[in-house]
This record gives sequence, structure tokens and C-alpha cells, in this order.
Amino acid sequence: MVPSAPVPRRRRATQVDLAKRAGVSQATVSLVLSGGPAADQIAEPTRQAVLSAAAELGYSVNIAARSLKGGRNHLLGLYTFEPVFPTDQRDFYFPFLLGVEEETARQGYDLLLFSSVTSGDRAIYSSGANRLKLADGCVLLGRNVRREELAELVREDFPFVFIGRRELEGAELSYVGADYVTATSKLVGELTDLGHERILYLRAVEDTEPTRDREVGYRQGLAAAGLTVDESLIRELEDPAELSAAFVKQRIAEDRITAILVEPSEDNRLTTALDAVSAAVSFPADCSIALLGDPPAWTPELRDWTRFSLPRAEMGRTAVQLLIELLKEPHNKAHHVTVPCAFVAGDSIGPVR
Repeated sequence: MVPSAPVPRRRRATQVDLAKRAGVSQATVSLVLSGGPAADQIAEPTRQAVLSAAAELGYSVNIAARSLKGGRNHLLGLYTFEPVFPTDQRDFYFPFLLGVEEETARQGYDLLLFSSVTSGDRAIYSSGANRLKLADGCVLLGRNVRREELAELVREDFPFVFIGRRELEGAELSYVGADYVTATSKLVGELTDLGHERILYLRAVEDTEPTRDREVGYRQGLAAAGLTVDESLIRELEDPAELSAAFVKQRIAEDRITAILVEPSEDNRLTTALDAVSAAVSFPADCSIALLGDPPAWTPELRDWTRFSLPRAEMGRTAVQLLIELLKEPHNKAHHVTVPCAFVAGDSIGPVR
């Protein structure tokens, strides 16, 4: 395999660069970008030339940092690649946000939430400019990642840490990830210790790093138990609603499965589907089932599904700590931290019938 060429890092554009590109003095650039009364003295063609140069070079004004020595404003950003406040997802994301906020305050920084929605499209860059530059650095969060924007952040040498393991061809990204491999492998071990050999694995359709890690753990768990992987028992679950009673009964009859592992969604669709299935299939009497992560809105009043639990608040706190380290030593190598998940015994697995 030929190694990928590294993503070249681009020096951040300065007002001197803008002045050269627009063919004006740095003082003129400063007046245009200030936006104050003095900017009205600049001819419109000159002003447009400066703004065009700023867009072309990816320059964004850091208003808060203008008067601060060293260009820092003691402000950290939090950017999410999808909305985190809808009622069906807020319970999943809330612990991450809580951990980020707590650690940011403990470190003596302020926190700025970026939504960056333009014309219905969620994006970091608008007209070529990086909106996150108002902050010294940023914590990134979300499943639907724009890889091209991550590559651009790397080229700009903009400090960021991702919550969740993320890979980018030709570059090393700093991240705090959950140890899905070990957690899934141990959950497979729990099932094989109970005599299960035919374990159906329902994975997400998106080929993200967390999904790939879970599949690696599934394969490792079976190998540790001396079992051969039956590829027909690895299936994609496009919509949690597909996990119906009829589907489970068919898999029991045709594939002779005795247990199911399923990757939860970040909304309530999976737990809603499981509640419906439970009316016709008894877990674990008919079949054992375990979740490869937390249901987003689990409370003690709901079914205590066997699962592993992500240390979401801890991941948020650790991401902020790594970001502070990057700000102190900007030329250090990328930081990778993997945190263990906790096994929750629940009540939905049992010995093979």
C-alpha cells in the first residue's frame, strides 16, 4: 500500500498578505476590515478588492482578539456537524456538551457554540472563510463529518480536537474516542460465555470509524472464543424500524441465531422499535439482545437493556484538555486518546435456551 501524501499545512493569512493580493497598503486593509467610520473613506473598488483578497486567502477577522497581545482571546469553540438540540437527540449529546462546558470553565476559558447554518446547509466555511477563527481553537462533534472541511482546517493549521475517533487521508487528527473495539469484543465474550455461537450483528449503514471499530470488536470477540465469523450474520440496519418482531423471528428460524448485537441510533428510533418487538418476542427467553452503546434517552423507568455505556462527559472534558495542550504547543503531533466503556449487565441477555 502506497502511503498517502501528507496534507500540506498552509500558513494563516495575515493583513500583509491581503495587502499584497489587493495591491494596497496594510493600513488600507486595516481600515477596510475595521468596519468603523474610517472605513467609509475607502473607495468602493478598493474595499471590494480587499474583501475579495480576504475571501480568496481564507482570512477571517478575529474581532475579540484585536486588542489582545499574542492574538488570543481565551475563547474556545464547540462546533457540531448536525443539530444537537432536537428532542430526539439532545439526551445523547447532552453529556458531551456538559463535559465540554465544565472543563472549559475550569480552564478559565469562555465557550462559543457555532451552528454555522447557511441556506439550510451546515458548514464551517462560508464564502471561503473559516467561521471558527473567532475562537482560539475548537472542539468538533458529530457523525456526519465533512472530510473536506477537516482537510481545510488542517491546511490552515487551525487547532481542533474531535470527540470521536476520526481519520483523514494524509493527515493526523487529534481526537478523543471511545474504545468500541474492546467494549464490543467483551460484549461478544459475555454472550459466548453464556453458550451463544450464532450472534447476529446489526451494524449502521454509514461506514464511520465507530461502526468499523464495533465490527472489529465483533470479529475479535468471536475469534477469542474460537468461533469462525459467519459473514451472513453481519447485516446493515438502514432504519431501526426494520428491527421488527417478524424480522427477529425469521432470523431465529432461518439463521438459527440465539443472540443479537445492534448499534444504537442517536435518536429514539431503536428503543421505540425494541419496545414494539418486545410485545411479540421475549428477550432473553426467545433470543438475547445487547446494544453496542447507550440508548439516547435511557431512564430508570425504561427497559434496562444489556449494553456498554460511553463515558460521554469524560470524553468532552478530555477533548478540552487536549485542545488547551494544542494551544500551548501548536506544533506538537496530533493527540489520540481512547477511553474505556463500561459494561452494563441489564436484563436482556441470558443462557442459550
